[in-house]
Amino acid sequence: MDEREFELINIIGADLGANQRDLSRQMNLSLGLTNMLVGRLITKGYIRIQQLNKKKVEYILTPKGFSEKMQKSVKYTLKTIDSIGLIKRRLADILSEAWKAGDRKFYILGASDLSGIIEIVLKERFKTGYEIVHTDVITSTMTDGIVLICREQVVIDIPGVKTLDLIHELSKDKAVAHG
Repeated sequence: MDEREFELINIIGADLGANQRDLSRQMNLSLGLTNMLVGRLITKGYIRIQQLNKKKVEYILTPKGFSEKMQKSVKYTLKTIDSIGLIKRRLADILSEAWKAGDRKFYILGASDLSGIIEIVLKERFKTGYEIVHTDVITSTMTDGIVLICREQVVIDIPGVKTLDLIHELSKDKAVAHG
């Protein structure tokens, strides 16, 4: 099952009243391509059609389709968990280098899931002896620590302010970038 088929199964599983026009709109595909995908899923036994009246049909997920959806969801979840583990290990290495350089105050720029992972890594790795400050702006007074950048496309050039672009650092690691 390819990604488009899986997406279609997810939509059908969540919206029993959808017609092909609705499905094509939700998936941002042409009506013809949606029709082809629906036909393929019917042939594979993942969905079936129930005729409601002369002009209206309902798409229903079959037990086989539901099972496939669940298996793919579990695989995706496990892969995501593995990716988070890789990110945590890489962050631990990066933050250990900052620790060795004497950094104990960490300014976290950007509220995101990544900032939460940073806090977990700091707690697991160092237990105590550090300070975390969440911020949305960088100022010239932040010379007493290191600014951990947790959002994309941030360029900071303030004399005396040490920064570390974690998105950039993580993307350099092939294992993290490709999961």
